[in-house]
Amino acid sequence: EAQLVEAGGGLVQPGGSLRLSCAASGFYFTSYAMSWLRQAPGKGLEWVSGINGDGGLTYYAESVKGRFTISRDNAKNTVYLQLNSLKTEDTAMYYCAKGGLKGGAIIATLERGQGTQVTVSS
Repeated sequence: EAQLVEAGGGLVQPGGSLRLSCAASGFYFTSYAMSWLRQAPGKGLEWVSGINGDGGLTYYAESVKGRFTISRDNAKNTVYLQLNSLKTEDTAMYYCAKGGLKGGAIIATLERGQGTQVTVSS
């Protein structure tokens, strides 16, 4: 069973930055794509970004393209999400998930962590 532990969330002003991390265990990390999902208050689960097993392919939702960067360190079994130029609408609980390279309906079924809260407010 996959264990995914997110960290790095917090309160930040609009225009600010955060770096989220997700430590993975319980599965062969290098063999799996990883993704970041988010859920804003009162809204559904949204796919944010995905990265393939070797880190050579990355995909982003249009709403975050050019502002967020996903990366991974397979030696540390960790996936990251760099959040820049944050907007109030980025406020959400952020989850890392096993799989979900390009999003889609499958995201509701992915194994994911407990999440880390990102709040963007002045």
